[in-house]
Amino acid sequence: MKRFAPAAVDLLLVIVFCAIGRRSHDEDVLAGLVKTVWPFAVGLLVGWGIAWAVARGRRFDPAALWPSGVVIWGSTLVGGMVLRAVSGQGTAVSFMIVAASVLALFLLGWRAAVRALR
Repeated sequence: MKRFAPAAVDLLLVIVFCAIGRRSHDEDVLAGLVKTVWPFAVGLLVGWGIAWAVARGRRFDPAALWPSGVVIWGSTLVGGMVLRAVSGQGTAVSFMIVAASVLALFLLGWRAAVRALR
């Protein structure tokens, strides 16, 4: 179970990010949550795959800030935005800035806290 904790934390934080966004725009949080989450969840999954591939030959530490955290954050953001655009969801510049900031805080923040506590 401990092996899957970082992935579960990342997914939970992506869901929280999307729920906060829906709530801040007075949208029904639960009714459209899957529609909002799926592009970022796919980007997250791809990021995990890339981070694992980058670590090939070395010990993969998904809780590491670098390179795992940065790769996972970047893939979640870019993949999420590309999939949102392809699926007809909004990708306004202001949203991209907010998404980059909040996802960095969430996906890199917990990793930085773990590193500081080690």
